[in-house]
Amino acid sequence: MGTGEKTIMKILVTGVKGQLGYDVMKVLRARNVPCVGADLEQFDITDAEAARTFIQNCAPDAVIHCSAYTAVDRAEENPEACAAVNADGPRNIAEACKKIGAKMVYISTDYVFPGTGERAYETDDPKGPLNVYGRTKLGGEEAVRALLGRYFIIRISWVFGKNGSNFIRTMLRLGKEKGAVNVVCDQIGSPTYTADLAPLLCDMVTTEKYGTYHATNEGYCSWAELAAEVFRQAGYPTKVNPVPTSAYPAKAKRPFNSRLSKKSLDEAGFERLPDWRDAVSRYLKELGE
Repeated sequence: MGTGEKTIMKILVTGVKGQLGYDVMKVLRARNVPCVGADLEQFDITDAEAARTFIQNCAPDAVIHCSAYTAVDRAEENPEACAAVNADGPRNIAEACKKIGAKMVYISTDYVFPGTGERAYETDDPKGPLNVYGRTKLGGEEAVRALLGRYFIIRISWVFGKNGSNFIRTMLRLGKEKGAVNVVCDQIGSPTYTADLAPLLCDMVTTEKYGTYHATNEGYCSWAELAAEVFRQAGYPTKVNPVPTSAYPAKAKRPFNSRLSKKSLDEAGFERLPDWRDAVSRYLKELGE
């Protein structure tokens, strides 16, 4: 290896039918990285034996684990199903990675924090999930840390991408149908565009800079501000009526503060993602809006 060439890695990506998994595969293929995409048809992550067998046969150098149970309100009624995917699933993947000496990337969430105050959460701040989804994602983090040394845990929030449903798509649909929409204004955070996150994950996994990171698009906004920006950029005349969370009772409690500090990225020498408004602009182009 005296030529300075990097060893070509083989990467397994789970959850390729979702927003992030889809974009991670797109980036890996564009970079000509040997990759295998998996979803439920290939193996069930909640089945330890199935996960072990598939991963051993695939023999990847790294697994980028994008599968998750993300229906936050439904999770309150189905805590066992949510825990099977978000806590047991990552444990099964991590155990399989350990057996073959593979690295693992685990995608987590701002929901592991209590969501109070106005300060951006650091990676090592005290946890305190408000709901089943947050507790199960934290369980996944803990399993990965307990089993592996070579892991990357990346916490994200307010995800949007081409391959799936999300808040922005919902707003575009409502904007076509209504003259005005009520949107929550007292939950503050950062959107995460999967087309921006995917290249970072693909860069990160080639390094030995293991640990926990926060990676969302730069800048903060409320859901109401995000909706208003979407309508503005899409050229819709739809009016946004800002309303408090209390006006929208939901099964699962939501964090008021989803701000995540990016100090972890800076310290490891990774580039931050672009500003969220810029991400919205590119996403609307991707959707053809």
